[in-house]
Amino acid sequence: LALALTTIVVLATRTDALKANDFKTCATSSFCARGRDARDARGARIEDARARERDARAVEFDVVRGDEGSASLVGSVEGMKTGAVRVRVDERGERARFAAREVLTRETEFEDDARARARVVGRSETSVEVEFEETGARAKIYADPFKVEVYAREATTPAAIFNARGEFAFETGGDGSSEDWAETFNGHTDTRKNGPTAVAFDLTFPSASDAYGLPERATSLSLKSTRKYESGKSWFGRSSVDSSVNETTLGEPYRLYNLDVFEYLDDSAFGLYGSIPMLTAHGVRDGKSTTAGAYFHNPSEMYVDVNVDGANGVHTKWMAESGAMDVFILPGDTPADVLKQYTALTGTTSMPPLFSLGYHQCRWNYRDENDVKEVDAGFDANDIPYDVLWLDIEHTDGKRYMTWDNGPFPTPERMINDIASRGRKMVTIVDPHVKIDNNYPVYKEAKDKGFYVKKNDGTTDFDGWCWPGSSTYLDVTNPDVREWWASKFSLDSYKGSTKDLYIWNDMNEPSVFNGPEITMQKDLIHHGGVEHREVHNAFGMYYHMATAEGIKRRNDGDRPFVLSRAFFAGTQRIGPIWTGDNTADWRHLAVSLPMVLTLGVSGLTFSGADVGGFFGNPDAELMTRWYQVGTYYPFFRGHAHLETKRREPWLFGDESTAIIRQAIRERYALLPYIYTLFEESHRTGAPVLRPLWYEFPTDENVFKIQDSFMLGSAILVQPVLKQGAKSVSVYLPAGVWYEKRSGARHVGPKTFDVSVELSDVPVFLRGGAIFVRKDRARRSSTAMKGDPLTIVVALDANGEARGSYYADDGKSYEY
Repeated sequence: LALALTTIVVLATRTDALKANDFKTCATSSFCARGRDARDARGARIEDARARERDARAVEFDVVRGDEGSASLVGSVEGMKTGAVRVRVDERGERARFAAREVLTRETEFEDDARARARVVGRSETSVEVEFEETGARAKIYADPFKVEVYAREATTPAAIFNARGEFAFETGGDGSSEDWAETFNGHTDTRKNGPTAVAFDLTFPSASDAYGLPERATSLSLKSTRKYESGKSWFGRSSVDSSVNETTLGEPYRLYNLDVFEYLDDSAFGLYGSIPMLTAHGVRDGKSTTAGAYFHNPSEMYVDVNVDGANGVHTKWMAESGAMDVFILPGDTPADVLKQYTALTGTTSMPPLFSLGYHQCRWNYRDENDVKEVDAGFDANDIPYDVLWLDIEHTDGKRYMTWDNGPFPTPERMINDIASRGRKMVTIVDPHVKIDNNYPVYKEAKDKGFYVKKNDGTTDFDGWCWPGSSTYLDVTNPDVREWWASKFSLDSYKGSTKDLYIWNDMNEPSVFNGPEITMQKDLIHHGGVEHREVHNAFGMYYHMATAEGIKRRNDGDRPFVLSRAFFAGTQRIGPIWTGDNTADWRHLAVSLPMVLTLGVSGLTFSGADVGGFFGNPDAELMTRWYQVGTYYPFFRGHAHLETKRREPWLFGDESTAIIRQAIRERYALLPYIYTLFEESHRTGAPVLRPLWYEFPTDENVFKIQDSFMLGSAILVQPVLKQGAKSVSVYLPAGVWYEKRSGARHVGPKTFDVSVELSDVPVFLRGGAIFVRKDRARRSSTAMKGDPLTIVVALDANGEARGSYYADDGKSYEY
């Protein structure tokens, strides 16, 4: 009875809004509180000022911390053929820190051919300067204090400076016992048996005026400062630390720690379900774009302070609880260059199956097979296209994933085949918690193989609470576990599934209802004796990776489709994500745009927000406006909470049904263009949905715009994001533009008001662009195969235009 009551209490918390006291801040995260204001006046230095060249591909050196008498760390600077410059510092030999090697592409991590040849072009007793021959990027390494300046090809001003402010820190454990190191939060004790192992460094971008990235959070596109430095005392160019400079804290640093944040706020810097420690700093110098970036290759808990300092650039401080100090500086100098450099390291967007770019209909939960049949028929009855129907956790037998509740779903294979007969697919949810039940074959087999995450004793299976109650969690950091998990998606293993059934990974942060911050304890043990703190932000990606591999094998090598909630750098080469548990209000509609745009410029472009909001009951106006925005999300899905009213697209009155029908049909008309954009993203890393500054990097008027966006390079959309709006203000950058609605021609730069009715979404075609549509109305993307193309030509001021069209079979790797 006591156990049952505990379950009721734990599950009841899932209906409450965000409780700030459930989650840590910098002040209650010991490594952040210890490191945020720390600055060693002596600073780190290189013991051998002349450094050493290694294999003509890197400069290697010994690093002395603070007042140490001898070097305890080893560092290196090397160039990648993509243009990135890698700065690494680590402990020696067997003490080298854990690194999640699967995050980087195989070429980056394992093949020497990925590295550029380093040529020394300058040397003194205090510094060495190298040029990386294939890219023209340069790095100047200073000995005392330790500092690295990185330059783009032929640049005279550094794109970025590592340790310009002397905030380098590298903890290597400590004196004392584990009792001295343990810390407690909300009744949970972290033993921290290895002691303090935090790393920190600062990065300065001297030519930048704005910073973007560090997802995931519901906040502004251009990141707001979390720190402010005293006016007139810039850190740029300083060779030592001036302790007299006063600092003022403006707010919490940006936290990157994957968490199940139930009913998150609509305007908060609080970190959410996924983490990408990648930042892009952008500005204009002498009329030219000066874009640079950085990726910190470390999946442990992290905080980043940002100071946007006007003429003095963007200053950042990065603090990670543990793991390697492994930083890729991306010298740019255009937004496209930075993303190409980043995605060459972590992978570009995988080519999606074409059906996945259509509209998806989801709910927690469709009740039974008859409900599924009626919803499917409702789309056809209302002439609304869709491609995928989803089932949430209630379809299972007691939350045992890859099973069916035989009462409401007695013939799942027949149900899926019936949906597929009309060219459509289905998706079922499969979460990482495994119900502890010896009669459940998945649990029993993995238990017998020793495949679960262990408690901090290293031998006992971890037991946490989630939807099934008492649950274990597969240790997907182990390649053998991932191999086994992939095999579970075979048709012989997953009974009732077919090749037209795809998968949704939810709760894979991982969510643990009775754990600290609703996740795993940091001192749990993974494969190879690695603590959970070392891999936390990558855990969901590993699970996503194994699931996608299973679907790929099941479908004889065709492209998989698996949606994930948690993510890390590299997730883009696995599959899409969505922005989690949003709410049916206008503020969440508005913030969905900077969230999706930020993900795109952080390499993860295949994303979207739940159309209509997951929680709550949208009225007809909000629902209609959200569909008009969702038309352009790279991932387009309607989804709703168990306790909301039914909200299929035809349930909001005749006027809204007609407008929503048109919005979804517009998505299908644009599929050839959207698919072409995904192929471009697959090759170059370019986002599908783009902030205006990405396309117009020298127009300072657009650097903070987040209520309009570009779909590729050809279409500008100014959605309506306010209730009862009768007009919207539109800014068109330089060039020729054509109103889609009227064909009216405009010449930018230009700001003007456009009147709108409920059916209106101001859309503008960019002069000089050509793109392709399919305008014949169909029930699904499959039914569009072979339909005629409409080629749209929008002439520029010179009467010219150019564009691309890409097509393949939409499912295989034969492209």
